[in-house]
Amino acid sequence: MRYRRSAVLDWRAALYAGIGAGILSTAIQIALWAALTDALPGVLYRDARFAAAIVMGPRVLPPPASFDWTVMSVATIVHFTLSIVYAFVLSALITRLRPPAALLAGAAFGLLVYGVNMYGFTSVFPWFEEARDLITTAAHATFGVIAAGVYKALTPAHGVRARV
Repeated sequence: MRYRRSAVLDWRAALYAGIGAGILSTAIQIALWAALTDALPGVLYRDARFAAAIVMGPRVLPPPASFDWTVMSVATIVHFTLSIVYAFVLSALITRLRPPAALLAGAAFGLLVYGVNMYGFTSVFPWFEEARDLITTAAHATFGVIAAGVYKALTPAHGVRARV
């Protein structure tokens, strides 16, 4: 009996991976801001305005970076939409990988997403330049690791199928 790795993407697991990674990486980013800076809550509100401005336009950017229900709601929708899209891409890439390799690939993918978000998107959304820092870098790498881990955890039997 030979075994081969399955290349079938589990859509439900990828969806949960995006949601879970979006929540946990944001929580970690907030914890790092709290532990390493004195910028909370302003930096959270600033980044929410950056995300919301993708949809609402730059009119939401001017200071003060304060709490606004509409901005926070739109930012949350943008954040989770991107998290889910990125998790689907990552899940497709790691479907055939074993968990340890998938976690490493997830970290690399998270760093790639950081580059796309903080350098590629700035040609269209230049306000993201201000968010380039080590905490944001760490949050993106963490996103990739968590998304890969959740996807693999939800597809344990998915990795190997028997062929007779």
